[in-house]
Amino acid sequence: MKAKSVLFFLLIALALGFSLTGLHLAEASAADLRSAKAAGYVGEQPNGYLGIVPGAPGDVPGLVADINQQRRAAYQNIAQSNGTSLGTVEQLAGRKAIEKTPAGQFVQSPSGQWVRK
Repeated sequence: MKAKSVLFFLLIALALGFSLTGLHLAEASAADLRSAKAAGYVGEQPNGYLGIVPGAPGDVPGLVADINQQRRAAYQNIAQSNGTSLGTVEQLAGRKAIEKTPAGQFVQSPSGQWVRK
């Protein structure tokens, strides 16, 4: 059981590493995500997905949708591989993503408010 838990957490970290840095996207998209986060247009949510901070320009929703789609696919694979629910993986991923978010970037509080970390 312990080995399965360790594998589960390693898979989450790997999936987050790919999805948070945009490695599944073209280089331009990865740069766009970094820029969007640095500009305060995009932030991490407790549910494991990116959210759009109010005031973001019109091209941000497409970027966020693409990355969230990739995250969901990765989370589903992890959940299936570990015999756990998608919701469990999403919550763990959200917690890890918020922990990894650098100071000055936005994260969504459990109450739904956007705050700078």
